[in-house]
Amino acid sequence: MNIRTDKGKERVIMLADCQSFYASIEKAAHPEYRDKPVVVAGDPARRSGIILAACPVAKQYGITTAERLGEAMAKCPGLIVIRPKMQNYIRASMQITEILESFTDLVEPYSIDEQFLDVTHTLHLFGGAERTARLIQEKVMRATGVRTRIGISYCKTVAKMACDNFAKKNDTGIFALPKELIPERLWPLTIDKLFMVGRRMTRHLLHMGVRTIGELARMPVERLRDKWGINGEVLWNIANGIDSSPVSPDSHSKQESVGHQMTLPRDYGTAAELEIVLLELTELVCRRCREKGRMGSVVSVGCTGADFNRPSGFYRQMKLDDPTNITNHVYAAVRALFRRHWDGRPVRRVGVALSQLVSDKEYQLTLFDSAEKYRALERATDSIKNRFGEAAILRAVSLTSAGQARDRAAKIGGHYK
Repeated sequence: MNIRTDKGKERVIMLADCQSFYASIEKAAHPEYRDKPVVVAGDPARRSGIILAACPVAKQYGITTAERLGEAMAKCPGLIVIRPKMQNYIRASMQITEILESFTDLVEPYSIDEQFLDVTHTLHLFGGAERTARLIQEKVMRATGVRTRIGISYCKTVAKMACDNFAKKNDTGIFALPKELIPERLWPLTIDKLFMVGRRMTRHLLHMGVRTIGELARMPVERLRDKWGINGEVLWNIANGIDSSPVSPDSHSKQESVGHQMTLPRDYGTAAELEIVLLELTELVCRRCREKGRMGSVVSVGCTGADFNRPSGFYRQMKLDDPTNITNHVYAAVRALFRRHWDGRPVRRVGVALSQLVSDKEYQLTLFDSAEKYRALERATDSIKNRFGEAAILRAVSLTSAGQARDRAAKIGGHYK
């Protein structure tokens, strides 16, 4: 396949996607489930009982990702339900990254089960784009038991759409979409198939009379820019296959903010309960910042009401006088934002973030500043947690019924290890 960018340089970009990733890992670990319907689902007792992944056999019963577990079991009484083991999935994802890096050093993780590759300068070693894709599939399958689907094109966004709209639907799991075939293959697809277009944007575009990707591509970019600013121009570029972004192996190291949000196990209706969780989240965010050697100067707090069908809550930010990663300093701002903006209604989801990050190598000491004392204390607690685990040392309030830190320490990505 000979694909050229607008600058005339040949580029061959792939997006490798793992089919039913969590479920595939579990099936590989349990050969006895090979031909049985398997799903990976959260803990129903904590209101996270949704389908995280469904194997192809389960999908034949109409089971879908994000469906409630009870609804899935009604469709398939013999459904095998496995609780997620995030540590295993992370380990498998890293193993797949290493496999991809044997084909090129330009590998960029996009999610736990998707990765971009720039194979432009290594294709000659493997016999062309589609043969390289087949070799990747074979190597990943042998090592992990996971089937990969691969979209191939001249840029990242088109490779992603080639995978999602074509490779996932054909027998080989591979699809190449060069620029000259975009009008023929991509433009006839409905507008919801465009990368970065979700349900809300689909409704907006349909209201404008835009039904297909091609109709958006042929629309004057000025109209989209006037309506949605730079976001409108980005959508127009994607529809026209314009994307010069490189595959960047270090993209995740350039993090601009550190945050964490969680769904609570029940409705929290008092300030005392919510402030305990906000303190725990603040401590987690600041610890992550210290691990990365970063400090932040903008604090963000968000709360979402218990009724997801009638959204309520708030999201607010506060600029600090100086960058910090000290828990007590950040929490003072978190608590102030919460007390100022919470309307007293029950809360089910909360989040805390620290942004505008800078290096913590240099910081300004002021007269009578107690920051160094706090830094020494948090270095000590970080060291204990690194050695013995997150639950090795907890604040007393985390042992109350409202506290979530001990339960969260047993999880990765919101799911049990």
